Amino acid sequence: METLEILNVTLIEPRLKHPTIFEKFDALQAGDGFIIHNDHDPKPLYYQLLGERGNIFTWEYLEEGPEFWKVKIAKLQAGKKESTIGELVTGDFRKAEIFKKYGLDFCCGGKKTLTQACKSKGLDVVQIEKELKEVDTLVANPSQDYNSWDIGFLTDYILNTHHKYVKQSIPVIYEYTQKVAKVHGERHPEAIAIAEIFLTVSDELNRHMCKEEDILFPYIKHLATAQSNKMKIEPSPFGTVENPINLMEQEHDIVGRMLEEIKGLANNYTPPADACTTFRLSYAKLKEFEDDLHQHIHLENNILFPKAIKFEQELI
Repeated sequence: METLEILNVTLIEPRLKHPTIFEKFDALQAGDGFIIHNDHDPKPLYYQLLGERGNIFTWEYLEEGPEFWKVKIAKLQAGKKESTIGELVTGDFRKAEIFKKYGLDFCCGGKKTLTQACKSKGLDVVQIEKELKEVDTLVANPSQDYNSWDIGFLTDYILNTHHKYVKQSIPVIYEYTQKVAKVHGERHPEAIAIAEIFLTVSDELNRHMCKEEDILFPYIKHLATAQSNKMKIEPSPFGTVENPINLMEQEHDIVGRMLEEIKGLANNYTPPADACTTFRLSYAKLKEFEDDLHQHIHLENNILFPKAIKFEQELI
């Protein structure tokens, strides 16, 4: 078991505490670390270290009060980068719930690191990292390890689960939002705006899914078969698979922004006090729709598409 040196910060003169810790950190070899022992939460040190040294360290609470705090600080290996939000969710989809809780986009915005995303929203990255580590201690459900699935199987799953859900839900939500806009639009003009935006969302998604089902997904399944049989493939009519993938990701961003606008207009899907049953149901269905689309886009942007690009490069 790894034995790390413990730096007892309580024994250091206050004005020398942070300089001493920085000196200790700077002397570390990549991959090495130490533990600081303190009588209060040293969170301000995290932000100072981040500001002055950048994303080159890990920070892990080993003990959190009420009398003493212990934090393990380690220097990242050379060339190792902080994981993006998309990569964190790809590694363990349960972490998506943490990001949803804080309103962090793990699908369309999945290419941002946690530090970047928290900074843009003014969130406490230390607290969120702590909650993410707590997820690591839970027993994982192997059936949710989407990253280990064959890309042909994953493609079929997206079609049979998410595309099917979108097609079934759009007419229902369209009916609800149009009815609410007609009945309540005078008192709640946001209902009219929501109905108009959702109509655009439905048109965008229907066209988008047709392109995936007719062009991109059949080619990805062809890649899966070729990879399984160790066959070479001929170049596609659209060039590399990155070309349609780039277009699909751009369209994901467009729909994601529109749903974010709906969420804002709907006050995070909180119905007004005078909302009727249909009004409340429309908000509940919109939230369900957004939650499904987040997972849908995550599976494509962060798992299926990168694997398809990698397989094509290996097979041509």
